[in-house]
Amino acid sequence: MSRRPVWLEGARRVAYAAADLAVPLHCGGCARPGTRWCARCDATLRDDPVELTPRVPPPVTTWAVGRYVGPCRGAVLALKEHGRGDLVPILGAAVARDLVRLAAWSELPRATGSLILVPAPTRWWAARRRGGDPVTAIARAAADLLGPRVSVVGALRTSAWAQDSAGLSARARVDNLAHAITVTARPAALARLRAPDTAVVLLDDVLTTGATATESLRVLAAVGVGVHAVLVVAGA
Repeated sequence: MSRRPVWLEGARRVAYAAADLAVPLHCGGCARPGTRWCARCDATLRDDPVELTPRVPPPVTTWAVGRYVGPCRGAVLALKEHGRGDLVPILGAAVARDLVRLAAWSELPRATGSLILVPAPTRWWAARRRGGDPVTAIARAAADLLGPRVSVVGALRTSAWAQDSAGLSARARVDNLAHAITVTARPAALARLRAPDTAVVLLDDVLTTGATATESLRVLAAVGVGVHAVLVVAGA
């Protein structure tokens, strides 16, 4: 009989957990007026995770809450470009639900002591412009729902000299990120990530070609950290 991952004991807390904030004038997913998040968009985020096949495939299975269309695209853009911080708990709940599903599908290691979410790297100036890193915020919201055995470790950073990847081809993205992503985690954090009873998931907002995820996993592997899956909010 298979054992459930210990960190899933907190899964009962996974629910729609949006913060009690002032209601914006339109839905963050579809721009429907009168609500900040409508029932139709919420239903879309509650679908099963989608397996992705990026052009630059990471060495582990890559999943998305949904495709980069409709509510997933709208929510990511509203959060990153329009400061819709009220969408963080909504996207965090969607990520938490999908982590539970992936564990139930045996896509994450069973009987693990803990789960660590590693946000994909960002440039410091981009995070500063947005008032913080949205991927890290989503990861923390998901971890809070899943309980004390799930945590977030900010282990990666993108160098300031790397170009914005928007508009670059898959090959150009690979070249742009070569040696641009570095590990910034302290020794104690790296020890946690390397622990044999820990499952590690790389989390990002959008996956287009897979170049960022692939380079992130490469630099983590170089310091002895194995990643078990990649999960993104939206897959192109």
